[in-house]
Amino acid sequence: MLELKNITYFVDDENNQKGILKDVSFTVDERFVAITGPNGGGKSTLAKVIAGIVKPTSGQIIFDGQDITDLNITERANLGISYAFQQPVRFKGLTVKDLIQLAAGEQKNVTDICSVLSEVGLCAKDYINREVNASLSGGELKRIEIAMILARGTKFSVFDEPEAGIDLWSFQNLIKVFERMHEQTNGSLLIISHQERILDIADKIIVVSGGKVTAMGTKDEILPELLSASSAPAACPTLTDKIN
Repeated sequence: MLELKNITYFVDDENNQKGILKDVSFTVDERFVAITGPNGGGKSTLAKVIAGIVKPTSGQIIFDGQDITDLNITERANLGISYAFQQPVRFKGLTVKDLIQLAAGEQKNVTDICSVLSEVGLCAKDYINREVNASLSGGELKRIEIAMILARGTKFSVFDEPEAGIDLWSFQNLIKVFERMHEQTNGSLLIISHQERILDIADKIIVVSGGKVTAMGTKDEILPELLSASSAPAACPTLTDKIN
């Protein structure tokens, strides 16, 4: 279980402190938890705080009973936390095969690597020996990154807009991948998304706007209000303004 207690994050903006996250508290112990809300509301920063990329100004993060607030991204990864960037990183000189094996933490045979790649909709023979460089599209990189997290099999995975760039690969397949991750690890997935089809599979939806949690509850409690707000002439500013 992951628990955030009063997480606050400020940055210096022209000699003034700008609040990016403001007293954010919630727990994640369900299968799928979705975080949504307006662009610029603090969602991606929150994901980076959980992963250990950004250290909060104040507050506490508890993972499976352990205080991980001061642990870096590598230490959190070793405890079983994975993070998929909104814009995946390119690794010049490394092949897709190399990355899958690094993610898994062990040598994988070609059959196993091909199986993981096929799960994210990539033809293994076309990708396994390709270098992860500028020749790959954003959508291809996104799928490779999801394959890496599949190979890791961690008990807590954070995805920042995993649907971005994979419009040619059906959302249904993406959702099936998430379901398999949970089955394999019996862990939790925290997914940042604006997409109704992803929000619709969530056990809990957390709305973040202006750096604060403005709504939280089950899909049945939150999603109808989000959809209503997104279709209104002047949507409520505390709810997501981008449900596609």
